[in-house]
Amino acid sequence: MNTLAKVPVTVVTGFLGSGKTTLIQHLIANANGKKLAVLVNEFGSEGVDGDILKSCADANCPAENIVELANGCICCTVADDFIPAMEQLLSRRVRPDHILIETSGLALPKPLLKAFDWPEIRSRITVDGVIALADAEAVAAGRFAPNPAAIEAQRAADENIDHETPLSEVFEDQIACADIVLLTKADLAGAAGLEAARAAISAEMPRRVPMLAIVDGAVDSRIILGLEAAAEDDLAARPSHHDGEDDHEHDDFASVVIDLPEVADIDALVATIQRLARERNVLRAKGYIAVAGKPMRLLLQAVGERVRHQYDTPWGARPRQSKLVLIGEQGDIDESALRAELGV
Repeated sequence: MNTLAKVPVTVVTGFLGSGKTTLIQHLIANANGKKLAVLVNEFGSEGVDGDILKSCADANCPAENIVELANGCICCTVADDFIPAMEQLLSRRVRPDHILIETSGLALPKPLLKAFDWPEIRSRITVDGVIALADAEAVAAGRFAPNPAAIEAQRAADENIDHETPLSEVFEDQIACADIVLLTKADLAGAAGLEAARAAISAEMPRRVPMLAIVDGAVDSRIILGLEAAAEDDLAARPSHHDGEDDHEHDDFASVVIDLPEVADIDALVATIQRLARERNVLRAKGYIAVAGKPMRLLLQAVGERVRHQYDTPWGARPRQSKLVLIGEQGDIDESALRAELGV
């Protein structure tokens, strides 16, 4: 590889639980001979996605090439976290052919693209493309996209209402920055749901970009890697709600990490998480659970009331400790109330 060439970087963005980690797992397993490195960002203090990806490490993407940044959105910690992490990956004895960045589900991609102009890295890397993932079933149901009819009804009732919500701003900024949109969980959405999701997303796009429906992260890497978009030089075509602002914050969202004892009844835990989504507006839940009598840890992930879980690896020498990360809008994350609901 020509060491003077810039290393291409693909930014994978998308709302909470849209399937970013699953996509990167697939890319690692189907690298077509490319040496990959991954930078994964978590919003909360307790990382889960990094552990998932490290369990998929192989010769083309060894564990030391998977770097995790937790406790903050990458777009807000450029100088302290992002630049040093990129320098770390670029200094590897065997330089990666391609770097994948999995942003937090709450990250705004455009501030991250601006960081590629920092002197420390701008001559060494380029943004090959921004891939935005959208949960097709959720978008079709209107959970992560504005509802024009409802907005018009509210405006008619009170013209002073601010109709923009934090969730829709994040969603729209991610879509507006994309070079390709992947409609995930297409099997759950069905044909009608996919059509509705495409229409909702198209309405938010400042320019036409390809949209592709996928299931379980399965997409040919040749479609999404090698776009040569040089997105850091194309910022004007990627509008953001925060254009013109010197800074932005994520105070609209909060996360809490809750330690749980060993769980005897998985179904009861799932029912509790579904109730937290329904009654306390918890947007996302994820973590590793110790199940009584089971030598393997249970990986649990939830988007709203949709909960998935599977045994992923033996606990081995790790402490058998259950940790659950809950994410929601600031006013909905009441740690004491959530602990009470979970019985801890």
